Amino acid sequence: MKQPLAYIHPEAKIAPNVVIDPFATIDKNVIIGEGTRIGSNVTILEGSRIGKNCNIFPGAVIGAVPQDLKFAGEDTTAEIGDNTTIREFVTINRGTKAKGKTVVGNNCLLMAYVHVAHDSIIGNNVILVNSVQVAGEVIVDDFAIVGGLSAIHQFVHVGAHVMVAGGSLIGKDIPPYVKAGRERLQYVGVNSIGLRRRNFTNEQIRDIQDCYRVLFQSGLNNSDAIERIEAELPASNERDEIILFVKNSQRGVIKGYHQNGGKKEE
Repeated sequence: MKQPLAYIHPEAKIAPNVVIDPFATIDKNVIIGEGTRIGSNVTILEGSRIGKNCNIFPGAVIGAVPQDLKFAGEDTTAEIGDNTTIREFVTINRGTKAKGKTVVGNNCLLMAYVHVAHDSIIGNNVILVNSVQVAGEVIVDDFAIVGGLSAIHQFVHVGAHVMVAGGSLIGKDIPPYVKAGRERLQYVGVNSIGLRRRNFTNEQIRDIQDCYRVLFQSGLNNSDAIERIEAELPASNERDEIILFVKNSQRGVIKGYHQNGGKKEE
């Protein structure tokens, strides 16, 4: 299943049933798991680790050195989990000494022209729609969906089960379970449809909504809102995840529509 017109370095470790189409290039120090397909004109460079049953479409480049002037040739990796689809012309750079690796998890879909920069961590079941640009050291948690043509600033954290509107400029952290949209990017509600699709109960969704009413619609600053949530709302896994996310945010979280007096930010 390995085409004679593909270049495969003799030191690459490739499972026996991997399909490699013509004109692919696979460098040394590469590992590719069983059942994966490598499309025509795909380039997989040193340090790449690709899991089982992945599908990498033509023109993708995996494991290129970081676009970071601080990179000094250190030994780092670009890692892709199992059952992930990488569409045409996606680029995933390997890590730097900051984290040592760039990671894309299991069951992800990275649509055409997505870029994932050095040291970013993309969770499981994530969808990055066409031309999403992910800067360095970004974290995108499980089940997040980022709309096409969006750009994520370096060091931003996008929470689990988030839905982000297409064309968004994401410069602040987005807490879990929410929808984010408008210009400038704001909280626009809980991602209740996505949560129901993933078997969250109505009670769980109501608890999440209660947390965000306090955080985004009470007029309190984030610190006071978190204190009220801890004091007044019953403990749950979802409540605690929201609290920890906001407390640990390094760039600050997005604002809510009602925090701007019901008006779009200028």
